[in-house]
Amino acid sequence: MSPQDVERSGGFRAEAPERPEWRIAGHAACIGKPPDACSLPTMNDSAHTQAQALSGKPRGGLPISPQGWPFLIGGVVLTIAAWLLCWHVAAAVLLILFLFMLNFFRDPERTAPQGEGLFISPADGKVVRAEQTNEGVRVDIFMNVFDVHVNRAPMAGRITHMAYTQGSFINAAHENAGDHNERNRFEMQTDAGPSVTFTQIAGLVARRIIAYVAVGDHVTSGQRIGMIRFGSRVNCELPAGFTLKVQAGDKVRAGCTVLGALEKGGKSNAKE
Repeated sequence: MSPQDVERSGGFRAEAPERPEWRIAGHAACIGKPPDACSLPTMNDSAHTQAQALSGKPRGGLPISPQGWPFLIGGVVLTIAAWLLCWHVAAAVLLILFLFMLNFFRDPERTAPQGEGLFISPADGKVVRAEQTNEGVRVDIFMNVFDVHVNRAPMAGRITHMAYTQGSFINAAHENAGDHNERNRFEMQTDAGPSVTFTQIAGLVARRIIAYVAVGDHVTSGQRIGMIRFGSRVNCELPAGFTLKVQAGDKVRAGCTVLGALEKGGKSNAKE
């Protein structure tokens, strides 16, 4: 095909499959070029790569989440600089912001309750929804900016699926935030038998979800699995066979508070 034919055809070869995304991206790249020099995007290009949550690592010896160090170091530098320049009001404001960041990124040690079939809270915060139906248990937890934002595995088991979804940033206290906001959904095949699901959901201020684990990882109950920065929500879905142990309005702690307990015979809900 001649260059003129390429131009008249919209910038792609006549024998190429009729894919709309090829026509849009290929037009400008191919006009006036020989066919062999015309590089068309494919469905495997980065533009079509599925988005993923940011990956990170849990804390080391210090009780601070590693994701907080850039904010803390920057806050110290700016506060000292403002003080040395005699900008005392600015220095005071920056010091308050630094103390807020220090409190936000704290990551204390926790000891998970012992017992088979216990579903432990994956997040600190307030229970805004607690329901038990014939289909199972649903518990939603809202984390304000003063709660610890490191999330923990609710049970021991293997991460079988993770699905990250980019979205908007409405107030995480709203019930429909899980349908619209940035979120990262975990599915876990527990050692106790049943498969459970929990979802990290970004809030009005939170703009980043960080995952410490990947599909295929085996986690222990209470193990750190990620965090959400600056106000968020975690929704938990348990299958039939669990008994609800909390109610709306309760304050819960990640890795400590039991949200549900597997009844005897609950293992029958496990996936074959």
